[in-house]
Amino acid sequence: MQTGARDGHLSDVYHFLLVSSWTRLLAMLVTAYVASNSLFAFLYLLDDHGIAGARPGSFADAFFFSVQTMATIGYGQMVPQTFIANVLVTTEALVGLLGLAMVTGLTFAKFSRPTARVLFSRVAVMTQRDGVPCLMFRVANRRRNQIVEARIHVVLATTETTAEGEVIRRLRDLEMLRSQHALFALSWTAIHPITERSPLYGATPESLAAAEMEIIVSLTGLDETFSQTVHARHSYVPEEIVWNARFVDILSRLPDGRRVVDYTHFHDVVPVDDIHD
Repeated sequence: MQTGARDGHLSDVYHFLLVSSWTRLLAMLVTAYVASNSLFAFLYLLDDHGIAGARPGSFADAFFFSVQTMATIGYGQMVPQTFIANVLVTTEALVGLLGLAMVTGLTFAKFSRPTARVLFSRVAVMTQRDGVPCLMFRVANRRRNQIVEARIHVVLATTETTAEGEVIRRLRDLEMLRSQHALFALSWTAIHPITERSPLYGATPESLAAAEMEIIVSLTGLDETFSQTVHARHSYVPEEIVWNARFVDILSRLPDGRRVVDYTHFHDVVPVDDIHD
């Protein structure tokens, strides 16, 4: 969370709208549409006889006339008949055209923006792999395509105090056993060996919680369908790390030899012997 920042959402409206959810965006568009038509309806009411065919003082007639004008419908039952009303109609028609152009561009941008449907396991595990303690988590591609040259970058974030007494947030890279996947199509178990060079060497659940640890995972790759770079991000806090456990196997083969992933057990783990024994 950011506080005291000089720039807010209004400083980059396009980015704010582009990253908003469809539900939020549609709600804002409907609100803006109703508000703008209500504003023009109020302005039309200021001219008592500006709209021929409308009931004097009727906000409903003025509102629906505004809707027809902004959408350039023009049924013909209500028409502007004064200079002021014609000026308002001209202004509103321009506002409607500009608004339609901007909404069309924004909608296209949201539809065409490349996104990755990557599933991260809800928890990470501390377990042994080939006799070495490891941090492990799983990722899966939920689309029926491949992410080419997928790369995983994992960072350990901790809160530390310097020799001068300054509290800082320190970031350290975690070296992965395999950080690149040529064709990421199904599931990928990411492994960080906890050797003496690892920032997690000698860590315990208590020490990680005391350091306000967060493991930040970033995955990037090239979507073969759109030929565009996609990315996904996830993080794990101490409460989301299960010690002395391993993931349940989710890969199996069909009779024709094809591999399938059982996502119903994607997040499941089972306990194993203590890795420190």
